[in-house]
Amino acid sequence: MSKKNLIQVFEYQKLRFDSSENDFTESHFNAMVKFNEKNDNKYYTIIHKGIKFNNYVGVIQIGGLTLEILPKADKEKHDIERQKKTWQNVLLNMLKVCNHIKVDNISETALKKRYNSILEVYFEMYLNEIEGLINSGLIKKYRRVQNNQLALKGKLVFTKNIQKNTVHKERFYCEHQVFDNNHLLHQILYKGLVILDGFIAPNLRDKLNRVLYHFSDFKKVTINATHFFKIVPNRKTEPYSKAIDIAKMIILNYSPNLNAGNDNMLTLLFDMNKLWEEYVYKILQKNKPIGFSVSPQNSTKFWERKRIKPDIVIKNSFGKTIIIDTKWKIINTYKPSDDDLKQMFAYNLFWNAEKSMLLYPKVNQDDSVFGNYHHIPTEKEVNQCKIGFIEITNEKGLRKNRDIATDIFEKLEIV
Repeated sequence: MSKKNLIQVFEYQKLRFDSSENDFTESHFNAMVKFNEKNDNKYYTIIHKGIKFNNYVGVIQIGGLTLEILPKADKEKHDIERQKKTWQNVLLNMLKVCNHIKVDNISETALKKRYNSILEVYFEMYLNEIEGLINSGLIKKYRRVQNNQLALKGKLVFTKNIQKNTVHKERFYCEHQVFDNNHLLHQILYKGLVILDGFIAPNLRDKLNRVLYHFSDFKKVTINATHFFKIVPNRKTEPYSKAIDIAKMIILNYSPNLNAGNDNMLTLLFDMNKLWEEYVYKILQKNKPIGFSVSPQNSTKFWERKRIKPDIVIKNSFGKTIIIDTKWKIINTYKPSDDDLKQMFAYNLFWNAEKSMLLYPKVNQDDSVFGNYHHIPTEKEVNQCKIGFIEITNEKGLRKNRDIATDIFEKLEIV
């Protein structure tokens, strides 16, 4: 994939097809409109002759054009290419931490490699996984087949035998077992490879062709979500799990023929609010101090059938509880919304927490102090909430996950 065929934008940025600054065409626009309509218009907003992106980040590949939507939690407007590289690394790191990119597939060194797009990371992982399976030997499994044959082998299927062999009495329509490689696991992997063939970058083309060679005799079948539920995890299928996970991502996010032309689309999009929440939970869980517990999305009854669930509940060995609610947006210090403050107040009450914190990405804001709610339940001494801001990057680029987690715990003032 050449740089010419890659367009990188930031969340909430606009992209128009009448601009001479990029290769985004009206055909690409029409394909994206149809895709968004099929998904309840949740991924971006359609504007005059263009798209306005929202809180979904990731990659959209339409034929030979790749759009990469990056998160951005600062207001820097100089050295845009460096900014794009930094925030691409931020997104890759969050995906890695949240296991959307498997930890042992992509090392810290590999994350520093300059990928043209995030999809290339997945494509390379997929090919590496399948190469490993080929080198170990593709497993064989028993499968049932039905066909017409000249000898009675297996079980005769009476109804179909009557339908097909009324004239040809010398034939038998039978069902029998075959022990070979042409089973569901490999059919899924093959389908993923076939889709990749239309999207792969030149630097991975040779590897794809080498892998495809080993699947040349496999049956092409239509794969949908139900096929993945048919896979029974066991000792033999366990080595396939990572490759199947990526194949599932590729196949289920593939949209063929959205236009009359050849605008097949492959998408990999993440809600940045959910990704931020999951990322913060994962790094806190991994780097928590001794005597602390970190739990994600505890849920309890709120009103009638409605429930409430804070993003993260932290407890220490002294019985103290604190709530964190993550927000991926830029706000000014001391200006949280009334709804957010009311939400944190309810969390404090239902989880018997003395303190809670709204956690935002830091631009140039300073943390607030723990502010007091004026209603204090009788069993508690205080009922407080603060606004916290955390730096994700520094002058060197990406901050270490451990340092970010340490900063967050320090902000809670219960370490």
